Amino acid sequence: MNIALTVEHNNERDIIAACVRKERWAQKVLYEEYYSKMMGVCLRYSNDQEDALDILHEGFIKIFRNIGKYRAGTSLSAWIRRIMVNTAIDYYRKSIRRRTEDLEHAFDVSSNEVDAVSQCSEKEILAAVQELTPAYRAVFNLYIIEGYSHKEIAAILDITESTSRSNLVKARLKLKDILRSKYYET
Repeated sequence: MNIALTVEHNNERDIIAACVRKERWAQKVLYEEYYSKMMGVCLRYSNDQEDALDILHEGFIKIFRNIGKYRAGTSLSAWIRRIMVNTAIDYYRKSIRRRTEDLEHAFDVSSNEVDAVSQCSEKEILAAVQELTPAYRAVFNLYIIEGYSHKEIAAILDITESTSRSNLVKARLKLKDILRSKYYET
């Protein structure tokens, strides 16, 4: 008989201590507890499910290697999420040459039309985000989802702040076009 153990039903401190000791049962509990939420994070940074799984597994390897550095009293979920985001950024850096875009070519578009995003399901939005170029996707996720400033994004991705702003504007426009063409044009 298999009994599912979760972080909620166990003392978080005990599970972390067991992970530090490299006990498989504790690693399994932690993995299963955070798999879904972290997979969502990885999917936002990847081209497809396969890349997201690569990022997720690499992230969990980093988590288990560095679990001893986790400080009790801080949010375990936030600590794990930060590692996943950083792993996704590392994956992006390894897999793509950065393209820089001039701010001069970026522009804001304002419209009174119904917001396409509000009409879409989460799955449709995620699929559209995955169609963005890696450069646009990384800036979009870091700014919109993770809440980084353009200055922070520039430092993380080794680009200029103006490139970060430009890529965000272009990502939004591209998402709008993707969603409109796929789901709302007859």
